[in-house]
Parts: sequence; C-alpha cells; structure tokens
Amino acid sequence: MTAKIDYGNLMHRAMRGLIQEVLMGVRDNGLPGEHHFFITFDTQHPDVEIADWLSDRYPGEMTVVMQHWFDNLSVTDEGFAVTLNFGDAPEPLYIPYDAIKTFVDPSVEFGLRFETQEVEDDDEDDEDDEPPVVEDLTEIAEIAEPEKKDAEVVSLDSFRKH
Repeated sequence: MTAKIDYGNLMHRAMRGLIQEVLMGVRDNGLPGEHHFFITFDTQHPDVEIADWLSDRYPGEMTVVMQHWFDNLSVTDEGFAVTLNFGDAPEPLYIPYDAIKTFVDPSVEFGLRFETQEVEDDDEDDEDDEPPVVEDLTEIAEIAEPEKKDAEVVSLDSFRKH
C-alpha cells in the first residue's frame, strides 16, 4: 500500500476555511461595499437544517443569496447559520461547509466550486478524484443561475433593509 498526499481534501479544507473566515468578517462587520454571495449547497446533506417546505421545493440543491437582508449570522468551525427571507417569510438555515457546492461573490468575480468526490474503500480510483476548483467568475458565471430542474436563485432585493 502506497501512502499519498491527499491534495484534494487538503484543498477542500483550505477553501472551506476561506469561506469561514469571510463569513466571520461579515458577521463582525457586515458586507463591505458591493460584496454579496451566491451559495449553492446540497439540501440532502445530513447536517443541513432547512424548513421542510424548502427541502421539498429544492430536493437536490439550493442557491441562496446573502446580500441586502440577512439576520442572525452565526459562524462555527463546521458551518454557518443564517436567517434569510423567502417571500416575506424569514427562515433560519444551517449549512455545513461540507454541503457547499459553490461559493460565488460576483462583485469581485470570485468563485469556488467543490467537485463531488465519491468515497471508496479502495485506492484504485484516487487519481480520478477531482480536486476543488478555484476559478475566475467569468468562467463559472453559470453557477449563479442553477439549472431550473434542481434549484433556482432566490432574489432577496425586495427585502432590503431601509
């Protein structure tokens, strides 16, 4: 058995740490300038906590927008909790970092995409595992508009605090 450095998992951990650090800054100081986030996550992840009606409506993945109105942002080492408004209905969400598929800040053309990796007992397919991808937003802009069959972006502009 040959031991290998698992660069894919190391990169995932580093990228999730970046998201945690960014969210801690937002929690402490608010969103600076024009920054805002499109966060796509796996609604079926065992540690995701969302209302039943949201998981029924988005059975695979969901993209949320943190921009003008959000509340109760709490950030931990495992994930974050936030209250977002869905059609005048504030809903608390808990999203573990492991459930995040994409994290995009279009204001600065920054995006992270986490490739799914199948967990297997043997090492035969390790070279096929895709490492996480850090790309210029112009190459992954379609992430901000998920496929209609699985999810849709929920715009929160109309719930802006005045």
